[in-house]
Amino acid sequence: MERDPWQLAIDAARAAGVELRPLAELDDADRILRVMDATWAGPEPFPREVLRALADSGNVPYGAFDGDEAIGYVLGWAGVDPEDGLHTHSHMLAALPDRRHRGVGYALKLAQRAQALDQGIAEVRWTFDPLVARNGYFNLHKLGAVADRFDRNHYGAMVDEVNAGERSDRFTVRWDLGREPGPRDVGAHEAALEDDGGWPGEVRAPSERGALVAVPSDYARLRSDDAARASAWRDASAEAIEACLTAGMIAAGFDRAASSYAFALAEDVPR
Repeated sequence: MERDPWQLAIDAARAAGVELRPLAELDDADRILRVMDATWAGPEPFPREVLRALADSGNVPYGAFDGDEAIGYVLGWAGVDPEDGLHTHSHMLAALPDRRHRGVGYALKLAQRAQALDQGIAEVRWTFDPLVARNGYFNLHKLGAVADRFDRNHYGAMVDEVNAGERSDRFTVRWDLGREPGPRDVGAHEAALEDDGGWPGEVRAPSERGALVAVPSDYARLRSDDAARASAWRDASAEAIEACLTAGMIAAGFDRAASSYAFALAEDVPR
């Protein structure tokens, strides 16, 4: 039996040691901005009036609270896609640095799922950098989303401390909310890109039914330690991802041990 979406979110929040609350008031904008600045420090803060306008228009962000302190949030809005129609565009998910990797983000995404389902929305889309392996695992394995689009330099030059100086390559994911969160079994496939002694190997044409595309397990550290090697991974991964998508595949899983995306033909991906 399918479990209640809000109960799933509440249970996940309890496991993470937080409480979920809507961020609909003017003072909540400052709570969001505090977490935002701790995550993407830089000269482009999100305008408070836009945060207020989102809440006014029914796109209420959700926060994760430890007592009276907001330590994380998820923020998005209803959108219309030429191909997919009505969906929720999830723009930001963040937690304070000392509260990451403890289930807070998972609880917030489940709250976003429950909120969207209450509004009659069955799909959430968002973007992420495919070279950030932990996000690949979270999005594709833990949540069970798929990545079916990719753009090089999707946002152009970005100026926050996380992205400054990088080409803003981005996957776009599709999260089917009618399916309970969790991984898909997409099978084992040959590598279209693999790790070769810490450097990207040669990009190979994907096999007919699926492929693996490796990425560094800690791209942020690699970029700090060896910019040339990081740039080589950026170019090679983009080439391999584009080849897989052109062949009619989507990224439907992430192998954490191999730090690799698992691609399969769209029609073969389990629902």
